[in-house]
Amino acid sequence: MPIGPEVILKPASAWFVLLTLLIAIGANLLPLTGTTLLLRPDFVALVLLYWCVHEPRLIGVGAAWLLGLVMDVADATVFGQHALAYAVLAYAALYLRRRILRFPLSQQAAQVVLLLLVCAAIVAFVRVIGGASFPPWMYFMSPFIAAALWPLLSVVFQAPQQPRRSDSEL
Repeated sequence: MPIGPEVILKPASAWFVLLTLLIAIGANLLPLTGTTLLLRPDFVALVLLYWCVHEPRLIGVGAAWLLGLVMDVADATVFGQHALAYAVLAYAALYLRRRILRFPLSQQAAQVVLLLLVCAAIVAFVRVIGGASFPPWMYFMSPFIAAALWPLLSVVFQAPQQPRRSDSEL
C-alpha cells in the first residue's frame, strides 16, 4: 500500500541506497538483445531519480555523474553520455522534487516520464553526435515503462523507512 502524507518516514540508510543502485546497475547490464533491449527501462536512471527526489542529501548531481561514468564504462559506450544525461536528470529532479512529491504516485509517474524522456533524449543525442544512427522509435518507449514502475518502486523503497508500530498502537 502507498504511504500517505501523514506518515513521517525514517531517513533511508546510505547502505540501502547503495544496494538499490548496485541492483539497478546489475539490471541495466542484463544480457538482452533486440526489442527487449530497446524496451528495457533504464533502471539506474529510475532509481537515481527516486533517490534524488526522496533523499537529496544522499544522492545529488555528483553521485549521478559518477553513476553515469560507471554505466558508460560498463556499457562500453561513448564516455560521458550517461554521465551527462544522469547529471541533467539529477539536477532536474532536485529542482522539481517538491513539485513531484505534492502529487499522488500515479501523477508523479506522469512527471517522471517527462524527466526520463529528457534523459533518454540526451543519451540518444550524444550517440548520434558520436556517429551512431538515430535509435528506433521503440527506444523512447522505455521511459514510459519505467514511469509505470514508479509506484511499485516507491512502495518497495519506502517499506524499510516506515516507522515501527508500538504494541499500544496495534
